Amino acid sequence: MAVKNKVIIFDTTLRDGEQSPGMSMNLKEKIEMAKQLERLGVDVLEAGFAISSPGDFQSVKTVAGTVKDCTVASLARADKKDIDAAWEAVKGAADPRIHLFIATSSLHMQYKLKMKPDEVLEQAAAMTKYAKKYTPNVQFSAEDSTRSDMDFLAKVVAAVIEAGATTVNLPDTVGYTTPDEHYQFFREIHKRVPALKTVVASAHCHNDLGLAVANSLAAVRGGARQAECTVNGIGERAGNAALEEIAMSLHVRKNYYSVECGVRTTEIVRSSNLLSRITGVKVQPNKAIVGENAFAHEAGIHQHGMMENAETYEIMTPASVGLKESNLVLGKHSGKHAFGERVRLLGYTLTEQEMSEAFKRFKEVADRKKQVYDKDIEAIVAKEQVQVPRTYALDSFVINSGNAITATGVVKLVRDGRLIEKVARGDGPIDAAFKAIGKIIGRPLVLDDYQLDSLSEGKDALGDARVVIKNEAGRLYSGRGLSTDVIEASIKAYINAVNKMYYEEKDGGER
Repeated sequence: MAVKNKVIIFDTTLRDGEQSPGMSMNLKEKIEMAKQLERLGVDVLEAGFAISSPGDFQSVKTVAGTVKDCTVASLARADKKDIDAAWEAVKGAADPRIHLFIATSSLHMQYKLKMKPDEVLEQAAAMTKYAKKYTPNVQFSAEDSTRSDMDFLAKVVAAVIEAGATTVNLPDTVGYTTPDEHYQFFREIHKRVPALKTVVASAHCHNDLGLAVANSLAAVRGGARQAECTVNGIGERAGNAALEEIAMSLHVRKNYYSVECGVRTTEIVRSSNLLSRITGVKVQPNKAIVGENAFAHEAGIHQHGMMENAETYEIMTPASVGLKESNLVLGKHSGKHAFGERVRLLGYTLTEQEMSEAFKRFKEVADRKKQVYDKDIEAIVAKEQVQVPRTYALDSFVINSGNAITATGVVKLVRDGRLIEKVARGDGPIDAAFKAIGKIIGRPLVLDDYQLDSLSEGKDALGDARVVIKNEAGRLYSGRGLSTDVIEASIKAYINAVNKMYYEEKDGGER
């Protein structure tokens, strides 16, 4: 049983979050994100939906065997085959959990499950009991519970607790409820099912009306002691409740909520940045806690207040969420030892091979930049940590472009030790380069998204390019490239996306 005044943080970034369009991760990326979630201090890490594909099964199994300081869960429908697969995937975890679910709203039962309420009640209890034979740590979720009949929902909750569920999750699956309603909802279900006080009641809120975090916090006030969430609030449709917002709300307003939360808040920004780098999806500038503007002050009256006392306009410190200013720390004359020490101070742990590769990349950047900032180093290290095997590598490129000529790109890539060179014309230098790469790949890939940002200030700032490509099956792959030359950064990002595609098709399995 959980401590009564502690809110368990159940992170589903790798499951519900990864299901959202453009958020797909390969195995190596999932492992890196899982390690960071462990450092962040989440209590439960939902690693995936084991039966959904061989690739997902393998990723859940690998995560379960990698992280040791938190519970690892796999989702399963209320079905024996699903539960068997979930257990096979998580049984190697230090603390494995099976998370089974079935819908309880009349809408879902009639149109999705095509089952009668009595059948759903029987299935929920029977499959909870079945999962219990594998592990004492069983979570049951009543999908679409906030649109369910309360009398029927209470019967289901009582039945699964009697069958052995130790956590009962009551999801607001479509983000329909409001904070006042959700508070009363949890108060009422506790009143109707006294046995709920003997297990952990959980809230899983979606953000369709922008209320996921508010509803989750209302659930905590109503008696929930587990909050299900994702980093940056990623997830189906409009996303899930944002982990960083829940954690900091409980931290900043601790006197109001009177609960404990084990999240290491100084790891929040790093977790957010890592997820953005892996998926290629940036958070909006005004995003609470982790947005670029979250601790920025432009208005004169605000700036004056900040100079007098930061608490005038900041209810939390940047350091409390792990935010560091960009400081000049290293240059082209710095050695590997100094670089390694700075990487360690930034909180990264690299293998000898990763350190060698990262240092090589650092030297390349340092040769082009007068100033190398922490943000540059973090980008270099993070990219190295989630790098996939390089089916293709960039050898060289030449771009001819101008306002009086058609842009032409000549790109030379290396595959299996063989140089391949192609020429293409395009609507600008980037398009020409991408089309030349497409000729080398020999596959009808589609550019789905392209972004270019600057990591730091100055004319020699490191360009951060993000590319999303779509393969023949319609599956999306994101890539990232870093260089002081924006065209080179863009080419590297495209190649990175291509390499992820080949890596997953070969080793990760299509999901």
